[in-house]
Amino acid sequence: MPGMPSLHALAAMILTISMFVAFARGRVATEIVSLVTIALIALGLYFFPLDGQHQTDGLALAFSGFGHPALITICALMVMGRGLVVTGALEPVTRLLASVWKINTQLGMLVSLLLAMVLSTMVNDTPVLVLLLPVFVGLAEKGAMAASKTLIPLNAAVLIGGMATTIGTSTNLLVVSIAADLGMAPMRVFDFTPIVAVAALVALPYLWLVMPRLLPDNGTNFTRNRRTFAATLRVDDDSDLVGQTPRDLQTRLPDGFAFEGSLDRQITANSRLPVSGTHTALEDALRTLKARVAPAWVIERIGAAAKSKGSDVVVVEMALTAESRLVGLTIPSSGVAGQFGVAVLGIHQQQRGPDQGRHEYSELQLRPGDVLLVMGPLAEIEEFAESDRLLLLEGVTEVPRRSKALLAAVIMFGSVATASMGLWPIAVSALAGAILMFVTGCVKFNRVGRALSANVIVLVAASIAIGRVILESGAAAWLGGVMSAGLQHLPPAMILACVMLFVTLLTNFASNAAAATVGTPIAFNIAQTLGLPPEPLVLAVLFGCNLCYATPIAYQTNMLIMDEGRYNFSDYMRTGVPLVALMATTLSLMLVFFYM
Repeated sequence: MPGMPSLHALAAMILTISMFVAFARGRVATEIVSLVTIALIALGLYFFPLDGQHQTDGLALAFSGFGHPALITICALMVMGRGLVVTGALEPVTRLLASVWKINTQLGMLVSLLLAMVLSTMVNDTPVLVLLLPVFVGLAEKGAMAASKTLIPLNAAVLIGGMATTIGTSTNLLVVSIAADLGMAPMRVFDFTPIVAVAALVALPYLWLVMPRLLPDNGTNFTRNRRTFAATLRVDDDSDLVGQTPRDLQTRLPDGFAFEGSLDRQITANSRLPVSGTHTALEDALRTLKARVAPAWVIERIGAAAKSKGSDVVVVEMALTAESRLVGLTIPSSGVAGQFGVAVLGIHQQQRGPDQGRHEYSELQLRPGDVLLVMGPLAEIEEFAESDRLLLLEGVTEVPRRSKALLAAVIMFGSVATASMGLWPIAVSALAGAILMFVTGCVKFNRVGRALSANVIVLVAASIAIGRVILESGAAAWLGGVMSAGLQHLPPAMILACVMLFVTLLTNFASNAAAATVGTPIAFNIAQTLGLPPEPLVLAVLFGCNLCYATPIAYQTNMLIMDEGRYNFSDYMRTGVPLVALMATTLSLMLVFFYM
């Protein structure tokens, strides 16, 4: 057994434990805890330098995370993930998923889980879940499996896929980067993918067949995006719809979209057909039918204004107040298109009027409480809302720049491919991909703030600083010696399982980044003490950081689904603990098979 730790090592452990407690209690924002941690390291090492170091060395250590390749890589991957979202590059995947659910619920669930696993190997977990979440909620509203029975399994599948590559999550990059700093050979993108693939196949039946049965049916009383808007479908001269009838198009229409009036009238050039549908259904129908719901000149004006200002086109839902000048007017008589440069795509009326369905939406008189579906540049929409006394009801939804969807997908694939083949380090590949996203317009410079998370940036910087302090103060060596003394007589698989479960416990009640920061140096020292290869022990830490299924506070995606599924703490424990045990056992055995 090692003796007492040094004062620096003891202080490093106290600081780390304090950071864990602050994260777990959640009373102070994560970024504040991270900044305070960096400040304490900087001040502590300035006034009480490590042995053989100067005061300025402590400052450099405290702030080293902000210039670390891991942080640069994480930021670049955030930008590329943003590019996939705003260009709609992943929309075909989600539409395919919805069509499979219509065929068979169980088949849809299986395909969804597999898709979530595959997508999250390349794109950060959170964007993948954000992309799939409305699909599952929408399917539940339409009579498929309740969202409360699908969201936790979906989240688990995303987390499992995220641990399969070095770029799957920011935590993976952090572990690999810290291990490389400690002297371990760098890992490539897919080095440990086969191990996770085997574990995923073992866990898949549990996610697919067992976990939904362990979850409550909390119903599907969701109202978001369920307003039905009256709109006018405008058919151009060269449209394929000319000569057909609305009845002929029924099989091509998405759920939630309908033609109003007679279904047997023939569609002619320049037809204006009354239709109705939800926001999402209108978007899907317009894409399928290659038609529009606003005058061509308005759409062209909006596009020109957005291009000249370098801004995005957005769609919002806005409610009329009793003080609005629009009350009693129709959309054409209001002059909003000419005055503000925005397009009103549809109208949702709280009470369906007697004339709705027989006439175009543009002939409907506006009343207090009506909701308008409005498209335009954000600045123009805000001016419209302020001038005409409207309330913004829904968060801003950007209109995807679909012309660049293929380009964004190619850039992401190219970055991952070059890194996986070892042509360039992942930091270089990711940075080059992010630059290409900017240069090609897939992601705009003035919207980069939406791609980057200040919370993640500060957390990673603090984690890197903590990791260096634990290592250089001797805390990692001391903790590694203590754990080695208790593990030295165990078989390799049990050693790996103990390390993995230790990190899993930390990540489920604190932060996975902080758990990675503490666990990686300890695992490296255990390997040196016991004469084991460092790769399996470092991977045990990486996997343990991703086994965050058992509590809602373990990872941000767990919190993201909590309200949608109306879950409580026990739902995560009941379904997550068996999954942790299953994954830890399988991964430990596979690490022994591959490395020992």
